[in-house]
Amino acid sequence: MLTKLYQNLYDKISDMESFDLKRYAHLGDAVYELFIRENVVFKTKSQNLMHKNTIAFVNANFQAKMAQIIFDNLLNDDEKEIFRRARNLPLTVNKKNNPDIHRYATALEAIIGYFYTNDKLKLDKIFSIIKENMDI
Repeated sequence: MLTKLYQNLYDKISDMESFDLKRYAHLGDAVYELFIRENVVFKTKSQNLMHKNTIAFVNANFQAKMAQIIFDNLLNDDEKEIFRRARNLPLTVNKKNNPDIHRYATALEAIIGYFYTNDKLKLDKIFSIIKENMDI
């Protein structure tokens, strides 16, 4: 039943010509956080440490670092264009935060959402890069 639900969602997303970058970023945010939590929960024993490790990797600074590595080492020209367009989306950022960092984090989330719906093998490569940079 759940697999059918996921397949229906995937079919709807794949068929939508107007599936814009904000939607990819929204979806990518959820996929990214689930990936981090899955890795943290199996490598951490205490609840407090789980929370600390999760927020260490689900934050704009870490995501921006991963975005730059992925942009430089993994994406082809078309995917880099998607990344650039997502990086330039209008954002609302708190004054104390660096908007450039949040732009890169949003671009990472958008590219994750894009690969989640279009190329699971490439998504696995992204997650491998992120996993290599996680110090748990």
